[in-house]
Amino acid sequence: MIDMNNFGIGQSVPRVEDSRFITGCGRYIGDVNLPGQAHAVVLRSPHASAAIRRIDTGPARAAPGVLGAFSARDLGGELGTTSITIERRRPDGSPMFWRAHQGLAADRVRYVGEPVALVVAETLAQARDAAELIEVDYDAGSAVADILSALEPGAAAVWDECPDNISNIHEMGDRPATEAAFARARHVVRRRYVVSRVHSQYMEPRGALALHDPREDRYTLYCDVQAPHAVRDLLALEVLRIPKERIRVVAFDIGGAFGGKGPALEHRLILWAAKRIKRPVKWQADRSETLLADEHGRDNAHEAELALDADGKFLALRSHWIANVGAYINGDRNFQCSFTNTPGMVGVYAFPTAYVRSTCVMTHTGPLAPYRGAGRPEASFVIERLIDDAAAELGMDRIALRRKNAIAPEALPQKTALGFVYDCGEFGNCMDRALEMADWADFGARREASRAEGLLRGIGVANPIERAGPVAMEYAEIRLDGAGEATVLMGTKNQGQGHETTFRQVLYANLGIAPEDVTYIDGDTDRVAQGTGTFGSRSASIGGSALVVASNKVIEKGRKIAAHLMEAAPADIVFKAGVFSIAGTDRRLSLDEIAQAACQRGKIPPGMEPGLAASGTWAPPDFTFPYGTHVCEVEIDPESGAVRVVRYFVVEDVGTMINPAVLKGQIHGGIAQGAGQVLMERIAYDRDSGQLLSGSFVDYAMPRADDFCDIKIGSLSVPTDRNLLGVKGAGEAGAVGALPAVMNAIMDALAPLGVKELEMPATPDRVWRAIREARK
Repeated sequence: MIDMNNFGIGQSVPRVEDSRFITGCGRYIGDVNLPGQAHAVVLRSPHASAAIRRIDTGPARAAPGVLGAFSARDLGGELGTTSITIERRRPDGSPMFWRAHQGLAADRVRYVGEPVALVVAETLAQARDAAELIEVDYDAGSAVADILSALEPGAAAVWDECPDNISNIHEMGDRPATEAAFARARHVVRRRYVVSRVHSQYMEPRGALALHDPREDRYTLYCDVQAPHAVRDLLALEVLRIPKERIRVVAFDIGGAFGGKGPALEHRLILWAAKRIKRPVKWQADRSETLLADEHGRDNAHEAELALDADGKFLALRSHWIANVGAYINGDRNFQCSFTNTPGMVGVYAFPTAYVRSTCVMTHTGPLAPYRGAGRPEASFVIERLIDDAAAELGMDRIALRRKNAIAPEALPQKTALGFVYDCGEFGNCMDRALEMADWADFGARREASRAEGLLRGIGVANPIERAGPVAMEYAEIRLDGAGEATVLMGTKNQGQGHETTFRQVLYANLGIAPEDVTYIDGDTDRVAQGTGTFGSRSASIGGSALVVASNKVIEKGRKIAAHLMEAAPADIVFKAGVFSIAGTDRRLSLDEIAQAACQRGKIPPGMEPGLAASGTWAPPDFTFPYGTHVCEVEIDPESGAVRVVRYFVVEDVGTMINPAVLKGQIHGGIAQGAGQVLMERIAYDRDSGQLLSGSFVDYAMPRADDFCDIKIGSLSVPTDRNLLGVKGAGEAGAVGALPAVMNAIMDALAPLGVKELEMPATPDRVWRAIREARK
């Protein structure tokens, strides 16, 4: 039994969903099966660039257990392609260049792992064996996998119609004012920063199970996606070209997503196949296929410049953001990270002017999509690295430089030079708290102690800020039965963030309903009327606000019923902690009693609809802006190049904290992903052939628990008024700050040796070589 005195908003309540996870009762896509289902395998291209002369699926069709082997020719134009909604231009002013994938490659392949054929068989083993029998005659050509190389004259073109490989450009800020500021600056610091390509590496690889009902001509898709309603709408309206009521999308438990589980080519293929062979069809990637088949994250380079006056005040920021978008753009998600969070590049600092140009470059690589932070970590990485480099180059103290330029609380709200409107925050106070927690002042003694052991020690700081809560509607519904038990239906989708706990806390705070009396439902487009989904740290702020709206409607109807039953005016009825009472008296009725009465027509006011249920939607007026300060310390063994994180401290302002324990878990996970990218993670392609070199965990390093120290987390709460709970969002905070903080610590450790440049990941080999090069 949960202690109801400690279940409100702000309490570190244990996650209610964890009991089923740790007892093996979770329901992931691997657990979802249907009678008579067949199994699908996708044959993928071994080449990054090749013409397809011929595909012969005949040997596969004749193999044991095979129900169908299909190429692009078999699709016959039955499937539509997806579209983009965001308008961009190429350098010459013409419309942006983009191409959506058809589902299966027809005449050419453009990245290793591109789908070429689909095999469906009675068993997975039979499907795999048959896929190997498909004969494809390729004529391999030149490939380019690196974004900077793709921009060079004479580079291989991914598409003949786009010979310069530039899909689109996007500009923001005031270019003339920025150029004028740079012209009068006393100091200008220029750097190139490269942010590597990574993969989400969720606990459960992507998968899906498709069913077609010929009687209703209706589809059902069980899949692990972050936004079921959006996936349903896209598949129905653009791919299958049917009314959205004729497809149901269901997502149960999801073993992590981090931005990488959106609409996929495999979804449309197995939906088509299920109708074709008249049986349910299941597809699920294994680990090796995941790295070939999934959308990747990050992969961009930045030419950044900082202009300062003689006193170290920031005059302007100028940057060229060069983003890899891969070989195909299937929708906005494949290139939005290059500009939607770019305004965060000014950080928490008072820039009079700034200008950023984004260039989206097509390469012979897999598509790119949001990965935890979706442009926020890159933006914070650039400004926080640039400040450290400016301080070193100009002989200034990096903390003093940050403090001098931080936006003061009294200056908020403020529209930044790149267009974001920060509503509230105490940026300097947050940094000071983190520095005190980390004992920054005594770092010199710790560095000397490490030096005595033959180790290099460095300390890094970063003040990340992020745009959170994308401005879109969210939905919540509350249904109370005659026994007072509630069913809550949410349009967001839990992927491990703890929604089943935190939304129960919001419900308890508003209606006083005990968590054990709540049934929680999400991820089913037939059961949940509408929804936008979970991404961009939006669930608590926007979904939670929708739940408050629905709760208020329940209270208002309950007040009228209570007034009717107690023969009082509705204005005299007070609701608190699950009880309706007449103000100033001891006459009261519980919410359970009101819910029971609501189901009996004789006990409700004339003309009122029976039942106690309500739905609510919420769309915020603007984004929220969680921020924080990260302080990281590392030790480096100069003889091996090995980097070890030895101390880590964070102070975050996420506004109202619904559950501090869940919040800490989110920050811990984000730090692991950000630090993992800096230290070891990388999707690597061969520069000449475009072959994927990191196709398994043998080649793609993942951080483990012993790669981290104890992470200390403090909080500063300045609630926002842009939603009904004062929540700013926390899902991406750890990753946004870890990327620059860990790299700044590494560079600080290497600075005494003269190392000034190091690209992530900072593997022992790279660090060792940088040390040797500096010693020369």
